[in-house]
Amino acid sequence: MKRIPPDDIDMLQHKVLSFYREHGRVYPWRKTTDRYAVMVSEIMLQQTQADRVVGKYLAWMERYPDPASLAASSLKEVLCLWSGLGYNARGERLQRAADIILRDFDGQVPGDPELLMTLPGIGPYTSRSIPVFADNMDIAAVDTNIRRILIVELGLDESTGPKQLMDVARAVLPAGRSREWHNALMDYGALVLTARRTGIRPVTRQSRFEGSRRWYRSRILRDLLEHDGGMTTEEISARYADCPYDLDGLLDELEKDRLIEQEALPDDGGVMVRVRA
Repeated sequence: MKRIPPDDIDMLQHKVLSFYREHGRVYPWRKTTDRYAVMVSEIMLQQTQADRVVGKYLAWMERYPDPASLAASSLKEVLCLWSGLGYNARGERLQRAADIILRDFDGQVPGDPELLMTLPGIGPYTSRSIPVFADNMDIAAVDTNIRRILIVELGLDESTGPKQLMDVARAVLPAGRSREWHNALMDYGALVLTARRTGIRPVTRQSRFEGSRRWYRSRILRDLLEHDGGMTTEEISARYADCPYDLDGLLDELEKDRLIEQEALPDDGGVMVRVRA
């Protein structure tokens, strides 16, 4: 790892924390230390801008204030509430995580990153961000915003790999202030060192949404949520006659993500598609 001079660390901490004190954004999930609430917000914030999440987060926490209430809900109710956030499989995985939390963790979201990694929908970053924001745990979490800040402010090469970036992130973490520090980094990256301003691209770039496979999948799922009895594949094909993708393939992807179920109708009547019960 490139050695970071102590003066550079002090300067970075002062710059980022000073900006946060003056311009830090206010979000409802920043007002709680409840692990479940933090987990919900962190999963919602995956691939979705914070301002779009606020309303959904508040509605979700009112409807599902704990893992037990989420686990007891139907998948259809979960997906209806999730609708509008995109990446609908996240909602299904969050409900599965609630089931596992009830079964294996006595209804309490674990605080250990390794245990969190065993839950559906939680990867390396989220497994660390949950204890950071809920417990102020002195560990580093690096997302695309934080990666960009470290590269620009510390003069790192843009090709610096994840392991080296994590080592740097640990080195600059102010002890005892992990929650404040990571919130400050988020805001500094979102408001000051933006991707457009720095020209630094994320490691993986998002493709255009409208007209993509994911766009058609979300529209099909939305239609199914509005049809209590489901729709036949013939009805879906008629509605999406202009779809450039293989509809059977899109339906198979939705089924693989555990969002729908397909049932062959008797007398060669086609296939009925429903949101999974």
